[in-house]
Amino acid sequence: MTLSTRRIPAAAWLGAAALLVAAGLWIARARTPALSRPLPPLETPGAPGTARADLDRTIEAMDARLARRPDDGAAAVTLADVLIRQTRVTGNAGLALRAESALTIVLKSEPMDYDARRMLAAVYLSQHRFRDAIREAERCRQTRANDAWTFGVLGDAHLELGEYDAAFEAFDRMAALKPNAASYARASYARELQGDLDGALRLMQMSAEATGPQDQESLAWHYAQIGHLQFEIGDLDAARRAYEHADFVFAGHPFAADGLARVEAARGHQAAALDIVLKRLQRAPSPDDAAFAGDLLDELGRRDEAERQYMLAEAGWRVDAPDPAKLARFLAEHHRHVDEAVRLAEEAATVRHDIFTDDALAWAYFAQGRVADAQGAIARAVRTGTRDRDIRRHAAVIARAGADRVARR
Repeated sequence: MTLSTRRIPAAAWLGAAALLVAAGLWIARARTPALSRPLPPLETPGAPGTARADLDRTIEAMDARLARRPDDGAAAVTLADVLIRQTRVTGNAGLALRAESALTIVLKSEPMDYDARRMLAAVYLSQHRFRDAIREAERCRQTRANDAWTFGVLGDAHLELGEYDAAFEAFDRMAALKPNAASYARASYARELQGDLDGALRLMQMSAEATGPQDQESLAWHYAQIGHLQFEIGDLDAARRAYEHADFVFAGHPFAADGLARVEAARGHQAAALDIVLKRLQRAPSPDDAAFAGDLLDELGRRDEAERQYMLAEAGWRVDAPDPAKLARFLAEHHRHVDEAVRLAEEAATVRHDIFTDDALAWAYFAQGRVADAQGAIARAVRTGTRDRDIRRHAAVIARAGADRVARR
């Protein structure tokens, strides 16, 4: 059981919405008809805001344009951007499918629409279709070799697959081409993965400062990431302030609420943390929140209620939001269906080699009593120098178990 901060996957917090933060997306074309004239990029001055109501209005307006003309590329790109932001805010994965559908229609009629294709790469990224995202980004790079956007997508996808050298190289190239909020955020995450939390925090603060005030959703995202890093450093007061600022900028942002709950839990205020999480579950159920609620209920001694939340979390990761590595780690952490946890983690590790999948595999092996196998997997999980609390905790437990085995021999 763990109550530390939940790590935000790159595909979630460095997906299309973050890609657009000061990315300089310009989607007008020389012969664009009046109907296809795009809104200004959402992160630029003069663009519509990205508060919750603004996102709803933009979706309605772009849907209307596409109803009149389904191959309106500019409208499809703007719609896809907003839908992925909404996915981040609501947890509704079906919105990304809508975004993909709109872009696919445009590309069928205009296969060379560069802006639609690079947005499609970002949509694939948000769907965890990392190889597809790399394929589309590489196609874009062949057309425009120095577009920072494509290097951001490439880096994100390689990162999620655990191909860290390729990811960091892409991020370096992106920063060299366009030092802005999007590239600072990626540099921040690269630093975090390598254990440099202070450097990661400075870069994330730079990224927040480079984000325009009209882009409320991205600002909230940034301050939530700042809170996450301050939490990991151990400054709970600063983390709380950052999360509260995120919630002020974009009321009810899920990353802000999650962070505030974890600060409360870290301070021993499990009941207050549970209240926040249960409210989130009422608005937008997710397996992550169900598992967190279960842990809090378990600590409060309310074990029957905890078990109900654990069952919901398990079902969510199996059906609603399939994630074999997360499910494997959850099962191993809570000693549920351990043999299945090993099978799921091994299957996930054939596709992804990131440190979090390796950690899930290590912990599943450990739960099954395979200490030697767990040692090999956890060694891969710490290879970047990460200071992730859960990974380091697992590494310490596995190391002690290995030492005990040697002592017994």
